[in-house]
Amino acid sequence: MNNNPYIGSSLDELLEEDNILAEVEAVALKRVLAWQIEQAMLEKGLTKTEMTKVMKTTPAALDRLLDPNNTSVTLNTIERAAK
Repeated sequence: MNNNPYIGSSLDELLEEDNILAEVEAVALKRVLAWQIEQAMLEKGLTKTEMTKVMKTTPAALDRLLDPNNTSVTLNTIERAAK
């Protein structure tokens, strides 16, 4: 018989137990978002400089948006990228 309490549990349960589920989900979401924006830029043939003009933002803000590990992006920046 196996006495391991984690057998049969989910990764979400483990992350929740360690109090890092929200952080892990935020990083995963940000990675997908950064990838999607980068793909959209490639499809439209936009350089970073052109994208900053379209978004009316700074190069630093765009770099934060495209950084898959930076979760400190504002909803306002995401909204401007979506346009």
